Amino acid sequence: MSDHNYHADHSGTEVAPAQTKTIWKVFYILAAVTTLEFIIAFTIGAGTLKTAIFVGLTIVKAFYIVAEFMHLKHEVKSLIWAILLPCMFVVWLLIALLMEGGSIFQLR
Repeated sequence: MSDHNYHADHSGTEVAPAQTKTIWKVFYILAAVTTLEFIIAFTIGAGTLKTAIFVGLTIVKAFYIVAEFMHLKHEVKSLIWAILLPCMFVVWLLIALLMEGGSIFQLR
């Protein structure tokens, strides 16, 4: 085997200020959306509207995280659509299955 010398000296690795600024911007945006979710959780009563708002905000946060931290927003548009369309299909499929599954209670 070859002799590898590993040194845990990270003194020369610093995060660039532009990257730090972007990370804080993403943090503040996600914190604002999460704060909005908490406000909605404690002000709106349980129901379909509240659930729809939570699902919508969760999808917005997920797409924003994927766009920023997985660098999807910097890719070509065809790759973005190749990922986005199947995701939208899965969401549609889940909604359709939940609606059809709920209709069995009306048969009795």
